[in-house]
Amino acid sequence: MARNEWINGYLEAILDTGAATMAEDHKSAALSLADRGHFNPTKYFVEEVISGVDETDLHRTWLKVVATRNSLERSSRLENMCWRIWHLARKKKQLELEDIQRLAHRRWERELGRRDATEDMPEYLSEGEKGDTVGELVLNETPRKKFQRNISDIQVWSDDNKEKKIYIVLISLHGLVRGENMELGRDSDTGGQVKYVVELARALSMMPGVYRVDLFTRQITSPDVDWSYGEPTEMLTSGSYDAEGNDAGESAGAYIIRIPCGPRDKYLRKEMLWPYLQEFVDGALAHILNMSRVLGEQIGGGHPVWPYVIHGHYADAGDVAALLSGALNVPMVLTGHSLGRNKLEQLIKQGRQSREDINATYRIMRRIEAEELSLDASELVITSTRQEIEEQWGLYDGFDVKLEKVLRARSRQGFSCHGRYMPRMVVIPPGTDFSNVIVQEDSNEPDGEVTLITGADVASPRSVQHIWSDVMRFFTNPHKPMILALSRPDPKKNITTLLKAFGECPPLRELANLTLIMGNRDDIDEMSAGNASVLTTVLKLIDKYDLYGLVAYPKHHKQSDVPEIYRLAAKTKGVFINPALVEPFGLTLIEAAAHGLPMVATKNGGPVDIHRALNNGLLVDPHDQKAIADALLKLVSEKNLWHECRKNGWRNVHLFSWPEHCRTYLSRVAACRMRYPQWQTDTPMDEMAVEESLDDSLQDVQESSLRLSFDGEKNSLDVSLDHSPSELEKVVAEKSGDPELQDQVKRILNKINKSAPDAQSGNKIQRQESLPQSINKYPLLRRRRRLFVIALDSYDHSGNPDKKMVQVIQEVFKAIRSDQMMSRISGFALSTAMPISETLQLLKSGKIQVTDFDALICSSGSEVYYPGTLQCTDSAGKFCADTDYATHIEYRWGYDGVKRTIAKLMNPQDAQAGNKASLNSVEEDEKSCNAYCVSFLIKDPSKAKPVDDLRQKLRMRGLRCHLMYCRSSTRLQVIPLLASRSQALRYLFVRWGLSLTNMYVILGDRGDTDYEELISGTHKTVIMKGIIEKGSEGLLRTSGSYQKEDIFPGESPLIVYTDEGIKSENIMKALKAASKAT
Repeated sequence: MARNEWINGYLEAILDTGAATMAEDHKSAALSLADRGHFNPTKYFVEEVISGVDETDLHRTWLKVVATRNSLERSSRLENMCWRIWHLARKKKQLELEDIQRLAHRRWERELGRRDATEDMPEYLSEGEKGDTVGELVLNETPRKKFQRNISDIQVWSDDNKEKKIYIVLISLHGLVRGENMELGRDSDTGGQVKYVVELARALSMMPGVYRVDLFTRQITSPDVDWSYGEPTEMLTSGSYDAEGNDAGESAGAYIIRIPCGPRDKYLRKEMLWPYLQEFVDGALAHILNMSRVLGEQIGGGHPVWPYVIHGHYADAGDVAALLSGALNVPMVLTGHSLGRNKLEQLIKQGRQSREDINATYRIMRRIEAEELSLDASELVITSTRQEIEEQWGLYDGFDVKLEKVLRARSRQGFSCHGRYMPRMVVIPPGTDFSNVIVQEDSNEPDGEVTLITGADVASPRSVQHIWSDVMRFFTNPHKPMILALSRPDPKKNITTLLKAFGECPPLRELANLTLIMGNRDDIDEMSAGNASVLTTVLKLIDKYDLYGLVAYPKHHKQSDVPEIYRLAAKTKGVFINPALVEPFGLTLIEAAAHGLPMVATKNGGPVDIHRALNNGLLVDPHDQKAIADALLKLVSEKNLWHECRKNGWRNVHLFSWPEHCRTYLSRVAACRMRYPQWQTDTPMDEMAVEESLDDSLQDVQESSLRLSFDGEKNSLDVSLDHSPSELEKVVAEKSGDPELQDQVKRILNKINKSAPDAQSGNKIQRQESLPQSINKYPLLRRRRRLFVIALDSYDHSGNPDKKMVQVIQEVFKAIRSDQMMSRISGFALSTAMPISETLQLLKSGKIQVTDFDALICSSGSEVYYPGTLQCTDSAGKFCADTDYATHIEYRWGYDGVKRTIAKLMNPQDAQAGNKASLNSVEEDEKSCNAYCVSFLIKDPSKAKPVDDLRQKLRMRGLRCHLMYCRSSTRLQVIPLLASRSQALRYLFVRWGLSLTNMYVILGDRGDTDYEELISGTHKTVIMKGIIEKGSEGLLRTSGSYQKEDIFPGESPLIVYTDEGIKSENIMKALKAASKAT
């Protein structure tokens, strides 16, 4: 240690001081150096340096050193400890420096993005027209008006909406969610969010105009949890009858819907759920489509009732809601609850872990990307406080307070934003259940119940609450007003500062008692290090200030005891205090106000908004002990002020009730841009009876009997299409014992009988003659039992499709058509990054008929075609894309803004000025562009920026889109946010009813940068090994980003691999293996 003289100096001072002095110094930790009157190197080194690195196990090491009697061993331990501290301090400084540099770069990037965005929107806006900044408030307003101003410009939801009958979807993915006996606190995933979403679902279902609320969560059948979490459906409220006693319908009410995803027999913490989100999306989508049809029959006049809004809670559910919103084209709302970027900043500041270690532990980068995607898709972001908007969401690429102000002002005045968008942030405090609150009358007389407990009437038979006795037994004089603090023993809750303030203020000790409800404990030694440290410090401070008889700290309480604790404090004319360093919201402040308790609260975070609404107490600096003591003393000693605060709380607390929350919520959602599928949903089914011939219907019967052959189970019916319906029905009854198959045959035969008169009259023949014989009016997708999607990304170094792609298509056709029964029920789709012109050219080169495919998904999912259908044939007979799909994905798409911005980001400034065109890294690939796809040719691959980097820059400029490198990294394609190859498959499900579970996606072992999105889900995935020589995945992520393990599972029964080589036998073997997966 010769080169670290400062450590040697401290070490010598520590050794000279001695163990006894060290222990004494540790006791007086609360005193400052100035108060002690001398500089103690031991105290400085141990307390200041160790606390600076926030390493709790160093304190335990220090205690061992103090207890060591052998001087040689003690010196050795001290030296080792000094090295550890030096290393941690150095590491912390390095992390802090890196963080400062990163934040400075981020601020520069944001300012640059803001400038670029405003340059593209040149129309002049005067200062008076630019709108209010987020959270701006008008001066000289009453507290209530200030609180309600955020909904003053929209129509408030009222009883006039009771005829609407809307369907709302809520999603809360992780944790253990059930309606009764919630296991709050069982683990870190089952906490306040679970209680909130269940109560929100119940409250919304009781609002006028809301017909049904579904709360989606994960289905868990693990033996480690209760069986109730494995139930597919749980009723929260029955909506069988409305408020007037009328029959509301059998599906009305609020329900928990549990969707299976991931391992069925395991309960997974939220950090491990990321690879299974696509599977959850597909399961939720299937339920929503089924429920939309059911509700359509009950209340929609036969038309599907689409969700009014899809609301995601937390990052994982936000990711799911974004994909569901895109698949259904309905509005999305987000509530973050807690945010990944904020947590990352806090963890970095602690200096314990590097960014890499934090990411490995918490999957924090995947969480942050999910939150960014949620911002991309959200119409509305609901927060609890203004602080959450400004200090937490302000950390995200996808939200900029200043740019949001400009875009909102332009939109309000009718100016184009050129595809730029920022979600609207609104403050809607969580609702609170006041049903168990007993309003007490003000009185100067001693309270009878309190008198009963304190012994004035011990023999009275009147019962009292057990928790009251548990609290009162601590006090010498229980008649004094009670100062109540209720929180877990977390250092951030700042309980020790409250205790110091109380202990060092004699007038306050004389006038009041202090009650600390700090969770439940059996043994402090068995608690986590942080909680145990707080509780130990509390006990030491009680002893130091001799607060016995003045402070209560019961070991246990039940959730049902909390209202009684509030009531006891109010009966003693006490005060509730929340001294947290930062309080995101402060629900306990509202609960306390409902029970008639004035408040003293931290000025950092949510209590500011609560105080503005209730005006029932005082705000303080949580670091200022004197300010805390003075505020408490003021409320306890000035009875007129106490009564005024109490009445103000009671007068305004209804603003935080569930009905008020839901009214504001629905008013805000109603002001969003309402969107839903625009196509004529009844056209396929209406035309089926007219279009289907007798042969087609009989063929359906035969297909139904043969569909099990794909799994290797032969269930053949020895019948021909020449059988009459009656003969066919007889044969089916004799040869098939499957009741489901018999029911299906009967339904088809009924349909045949109904259509027979039309066929006999010649109406159908006339229609068929008016159309070309080879063209169907609608795609055959709606009649397929299975769809094989070939999504192989096999290109040469120039980005042209290689021969292997044609060979794979041919071998897949050969495999399926080798089984006659399978080929009857199967269809094919081709999914590619190529435009339609190059796709047709590829098929022509392999002598493959385009009509062999039921669907072509082209240009990375920006266009969908149905070969051989009138729907994709224009008046001139030319091939055209599905216009319904174009309408479906156009949301937030700004072609010109994206095109200009990508060119600016990818090309150097001097090249843009026209000095040297050869300096351009990219140039527009016009033949690959369409109205919903901007395509660039990569001229210099070494200068290509990763997708993560480009997406961040686009978000900072307010552009929401989906971009990918494709065709062996030779193209960069940008398409609408709601478009992608994976979302196109969900569109086929929504539009034509072809279930995702019956789709087989055939991929290579690498591909374009959207390749990973195609792997996971409820569809079956077949990965062909050794086919693709070069993919584009190297340009997907920057270093330090989330990994592919966070996108799809490493092992899944739904993902199978072929043997190397392109052979139909290998393909068929893999397809049969995939078909057995569930």
